[in-house]
Parts: sequence; structure tokens; C-alpha cells
Amino acid sequence: MIDIRTATPADYETVGELTADVYIGGGFVSEADTYADRLRDTATRAEHAEVLVAEVDGRIVGSVTIAEPASSFADVAERGELEFRMLAVSESARGKGVGSALVKHVLDVAYDRGDRAVVISTQPEMVDARRIYDRNGFVPVPERNWEPVPGVELTALVRELV
Repeated sequence: MIDIRTATPADYETVGELTADVYIGGGFVSEADTYADRLRDTATRAEHAEVLVAEVDGRIVGSVTIAEPASSFADVAERGELEFRMLAVSESARGKGVGSALVKHVLDVAYDRGDRAVVISTQPEMVDARRIYDRNGFVPVPERNWEPVPGVELTALVRELV
């Protein structure tokens, strides 16, 4: 069974290392990139957004960050939307529904808040994550694609709720 809850300060180091390991190990971010530091800094994320963890048998195996449009962690969310980012699932838990459970939880949170949509930015190379997004009804919105740094284009995906 997958349990999803808000991360506590005792979880921050584990969440930060898990997230950095997934992004660096997957080849999506370089260890030398300043973004690697941001991935590890769960405490700052938790100050400005909501950090969730997925646990299996009491062990953290996944995490995601939810950000409201006004948050410094929301890159593409507009009014009435909820954005999620930094979805990470440990290698040992992949293929077991953890990523899908986290995404569905975000959709439920947005629905309960009355948001009209959920948005995510993803790299084209994030094939496994993209399958989860596609299965959950996210569609590309090319006019919202963007580059956090020159040469790194992110694909914006939106899941309408109403």
C-alpha cells in the first residue's frame, strides 16, 4: 500500500537526496548544475510550497512538490491552476504505481481546492514520467513551453479538471 502525506522536517534530507538522485541519475540534471542544489533543498521548498512524500512499508519511495501560482516554485501556473514539480520515485519503487499515486493525489488536491487545472513542466527525455502524465489526461500546451536556461526547453502539460 502506498501512503501519501505531507513531508515533515525529519523527511527533508531523505526527500532532497531522493529527488537529486533521480534527476542526476536519470541524466536530467548535472551534479554541477545549481538546480541540483535546489532539488536537495527540501526545507526551502516546504517554506514556499507543499512537499508530499509517498511511503511504502514506512519507507519514503517518492516525492512531489505542489505550488500555487503565487509561489516562487510555480513556473507556469496561472490563476485557478495548481502546479506540481520535482516528481521523484526511487528506482526500487518504479513500476509499482508510486508516481501515478502521487500525480492522482495532486489532481485530488486541486479538485478539492476548486482549481480548474493542474500544470507541469517536463523535459522530453523524461519518458517514464510522461507516460504517467499521458495516462492521467495531461496534454501538451506548446504555447506555454519555456526555457529555464538557454537550450533547455521544457514542455508544458495541462490537465483540465472542469
